[in-house]
Amino acid sequence: MPAAAFFSAALPPPSRTLSRRLVVSRAAAAAASASASSSSGWQGGGGVEFQGKVGFLGLGIMGAPMASNLIKAGCDVTVWNRTKSKCDPLLSLGAKYEPTPAQVASSCDVTFAMLADPQSAAEVACGSSGAAEGLAPGKGYVDVSTVDGATSKLIGERITSTGASFLEAPVSGSKKPAEDGLLIFLTAGDESLYKRVAPLLDVMGKSRFYLGDVGNGAAMKLVVNMVMGRWHKIIRYLVHFKFEQNLWMLSLNVLVPLVKYCSMMVSFSEGLLLSEKVGLDPNTLVEVISQGAISAPMFSLKGPSMVKAAYPPAFPLKHQQKDLRLALALAESVSQSIPTVAAANELYKAAKSLGLSDHDFSAVIEALKAKVQSQSSQ
Repeated sequence: MPAAAFFSAALPPPSRTLSRRLVVSRAAAAAASASASSSSGWQGGGGVEFQGKVGFLGLGIMGAPMASNLIKAGCDVTVWNRTKSKCDPLLSLGAKYEPTPAQVASSCDVTFAMLADPQSAAEVACGSSGAAEGLAPGKGYVDVSTVDGATSKLIGERITSTGASFLEAPVSGSKKPAEDGLLIFLTAGDESLYKRVAPLLDVMGKSRFYLGDVGNGAAMKLVVNMVMGRWHKIIRYLVHFKFEQNLWMLSLNVLVPLVKYCSMMVSFSEGLLLSEKVGLDPNTLVEVISQGAISAPMFSLKGPSMVKAAYPPAFPLKHQQKDLRLALALAESVSQSIPTVAAANELYKAAKSLGLSDHDFSAVIEALKAKVQSQSSQ
């Protein structure tokens, strides 16, 4: 089957029933803002509806462009960074500077923090001269760093002990989306603070999700990164497979795309199961991934059916496993190791043994479910 025909067969018509209760897109936010602008509310110089001063802690690869976009949108921004020279470009744009996180938090109504790791995030929030020392009732602290759930809860407890509000809001996206204001915010915590800073999130991102209790944002970000990491690993193997070996045209035009998509399906299935296991809505994971750096029609079109455990055949699982077998034979013929594909093949074989041969290839998630159940019963 030609690659183009595979993609057409494997992907059903777009679902029109996917829930969007937990996500607000930039377009929706713009419409809401236009409606609200006719009523009460202060607007910054760039048309951003937010009442108060904004602090920003951490001006690295991500923090600097995020803070820059807030300034360009007309927000009154005060910044801090361990290395003061990194503040200079933002000061030239009109930002103010304070020498400690505590002083930034004290002088601002809402403070954002984008730090490199959990230890830095906790230190800047809770350490000596940390942001918590400058917080008080009525103020808000939004941590957009990527940390584990335990660290996020620790920071949240310290922040709320001051009477201030806390929101975790890790982002999906890298430097370029940060520069372009196209990040995805995965927020959890104080819902009133979420609503309060929504206009600021819309300046820095293209969509935002509210996920409930503190820890859920961190969990969602880690699940998304897990799927993304597996996806990039698959691509690295296949790039080497394609360009380092003298392979015939069949492998380039058919087998490699098929292998890529079936391996992505396994990674995606793992993400759906993990999200449900940690108490997240897998439908929300589908939406987040569909909007992010690894977005593909397969995720948004197959995901909703997979959540419902429905696998109407568009591309039968038995054919997908056959293609994996052929790809492994091709790799063997040139002594090329493709362990990720080999692992995926074993899962598809397991799915066939469960009687799923004639179901859609997305039914491979059932093999993963069976594996998890078997492990938990031991």
